[in-house]
Amino acid sequence: MDWERSRRAVPRFEWLESTGSTNDVLREAASGAAAADWPHGATVVTDDQTSGRGRLGRTWLAPTGKTLAISVLIRPGDLAGAPLPSDALGWLPLVAGAAMTEAVRGALAAASVDRGGEEDGTGGVEAWLKWPNDVLVSGFKVCGILSELVADGTVVIGAGLNLTLDEHDLPTLTSTSLQLATGVRPDADAVLADYLERLLASTAAFVAAGGDASASGIADRVTTLCGTLGQDVRVELPGGGELVGVAERIDADGRLVVRDDENGDEQAVAAGDVTHLRY
Repeated sequence: MDWERSRRAVPRFEWLESTGSTNDVLREAASGAAAADWPHGATVVTDDQTSGRGRLGRTWLAPTGKTLAISVLIRPGDLAGAPLPSDALGWLPLVAGAAMTEAVRGALAAASVDRGGEEDGTGGVEAWLKWPNDVLVSGFKVCGILSELVADGTVVIGAGLNLTLDEHDLPTLTSTSLQLATGVRPDADAVLADYLERLLASTAAFVAAGGDASASGIADRVTTLCGTLGQDVRVELPGGGELVGVAERIDADGRLVVRDDENGDEQAVAAGDVTHLRY
């Protein structure tokens, strides 16, 4: 595949036949001697990542050719707008999650048309953002996102998208792939380009607004796409402990606000593993 549309979407596109981690490759390139050659939006992609990782140091492995590992360099300082305050960086994983959720919805809708269905914008199945960094299709994980701070406000956003995994390939019982969800092999270039275009456009709007999620429209967009809101959830907190309650909203800093079942108090969560509870 020549990735024609995806190459047009970003200023630099590097396809790797195989690599340990696309995030590592991009982070090292962006902070090395040739960092100037890696502008905002530079992207590294492979379908054979051998040492991928998720949040909390978890490993992320997948059969060759069935998933995409995607890393995008975000340099807010390269964009027009006020410098981003450090607390605004917490929105970037949500910006990426929203972009991927919309790209996945587009792929689901396209698959519905391929099967002879009508274009209704859903593809007959639901795709939602799970706070803060997963994309779910009908409740099953199709993509995870990991953001890493390089230096001086530069961020590498990594995403692992399950394209054509079958039921024997799935890493967990709560995972799925675009092909499993639709019965149609996805157009990998189309979904990747859609994600990249949406991510860069959203980031530009966010930076132009000085990192104000409300003024940029990012807060409303993420809230609309976030399937966690209104759910009974269990949050495993960093350092131990857990919080069980109802996910009420996302606050101005991108934190998930949960109403504690025990005492009714609201608690803002900046990081943690979230499970949607089904009673």
